[in-house]
Parts: sequence; C-alpha cells; structure tokens
Amino acid sequence: MELFRIVTDSSSDLFEFDAVPFATAPLKIITAEREYVDDGTLDVRNMVETLSEYKGKSSTSCPNPEDWLGRFGEAQFVFCVTITGTLSGSYNAALVAKELYEEQHPDRRVFVLNSLSAGPELKLMIEKIRELILAGENFDAICEAVQAYTKQTGLLFMLESMKNLANNGRVHSVVAKAVGLLGIRIVGQASAVGDLQPLDKCRGQEKAIAAIVHRMKKAGLKNGKVRIAHCFNESAAMRLKEMILADVKDAQIEIYECQGLCSFYAEKGGMLVGFEKR
Repeated sequence: MELFRIVTDSSSDLFEFDAVPFATAPLKIITAEREYVDDGTLDVRNMVETLSEYKGKSSTSCPNPEDWLGRFGEAQFVFCVTITGTLSGSYNAALVAKELYEEQHPDRRVFVLNSLSAGPELKLMIEKIRELILAGENFDAICEAVQAYTKQTGLLFMLESMKNLANNGRVHSVVAKAVGLLGIRIVGQASAVGDLQPLDKCRGQEKAIAAIVHRMKKAGLKNGKVRIAHCFNESAAMRLKEMILADVKDAQIEIYECQGLCSFYAEKGGMLVGFEKR
C-alpha cells in the first residue's frame, strides 16, 4: 500500500509526475458532433482547429465520483487537487469520492483542495504538495501548508478568442465577438472566488504580454516559480519569459503546451500563467 498519493483532474495539464505516486482523472469536452476525452492521448491540435470552425454549443464534463475513486488507488493518504469549483463539478465529485473512500477505509484519509483556478496554478500547488511529502511532513501539516500556499500563488491569462467560452455559456456572445477584432486580446485573472475575471483589453500581443507582467508585479511577483502554459503560441510564452526575467532575474520559469481542457478555454494563441507572489 502506498503511503501518499497525489491525484488531480486534467485541468492541471499533468498526466505524469515524478518522485511520488500520481494519477489524473480526465475531463471531457463535448459538442453535438463528438466528445473529446482529455486523458493525455488527445490530439489537442485537431480539437482546437475543429472547435475553431464549430458553430454549435459546447460544454465540459467533469470526472464523476467513481472516476476519482479509481484514481485514489490504495493510498493511506490522498491529496486531491481540482479545477475551480466555480467552473466545474469536479471538486464536488471529488468530495463525494473522499466520503466514500474514507467510509470504505476508516484508517485512510483524503484531502480535497478546490484550487479556485486551473492549469499552471494547479501545477504549482501539486509541486508544493510533492515538496512537502519529500520533506517528510505528515498529512495534517501538508494540508495546512498547501492551503496557506494557495494564498501565495496567482493565475493570469491572455486570450485571443473567447468563442468557446461564449459557446459554453461562460461569457456573453457580444463580449466574445469583440475579442480578436482589431487584434484585441483580453488579459484577466482567476478571481478570489475562482471565476474568470477580465482585467485589460489590449490591442496586440506585445501590449497584452506587457499587461501580464504589470499585473504580476502588482500582485507581488517574487524570485520564485512561474509556470506558463500556452495554446500553440510558444513565441508569446518565450517573450513573456524574457520580459519577466528582465525584472525578476531569478524567477524559475517553465513553459509547456496546454492540454485538452485548458486548450478549450484558452483557445489558439492563448496563455495561462501561474506564479508565486508575496
């Protein structure tokens, strides 16, 4: 039996994670024409290109309690990190799975963390849990420390399109149509209650990237971790890295591609940025 295990949903963009037992429960992207399972084998580019032409409604589906239970394995202590409960039922399903697991195994415990975020901010939280496990901390100490850590992280995003958000009912179609016209990008954040909060309308990518750096510095960017997930826009991610390092020389920056769920929300050209702050 494993002592510790970290479990997340696919909004984290993580399907492999070294040094500790780990598992991912996939979310799904659903249209009238087909279903996309975000399980690490999804052809994300094909999905993004197909959805860019799709005219109908789209939605997402979260893991159900049985999906979560199957990923808890046989661990004594499970740490479960979910996408924001404001955008998905994943958190509530994980809570049901926790109750079932602890009923079936009274000597085991599950901690479910509502990240109030998505993508790279989840990655930071999962990395912190691993760090605490490897440092030899006990279950209660890890739960307390990671909850405190969530107050020291943030998520910003840049969107070139809000078509999927409109099709999914997350934003008004009139607002979505304005994005992308005349090169307009939206810069926003995951709010304190876990919804997507637009902050700036920027004409052109360079101004949008500068706005992200400004917002990071305003939030208290420090010499810590920055995780940049992009949807087929590596040049923008590299430019953002360059601008961050010009101000914060010791920032620990990683760049990677969004997987299915995050690509659905970010759309082609979009970026999600998780960072540590004061």
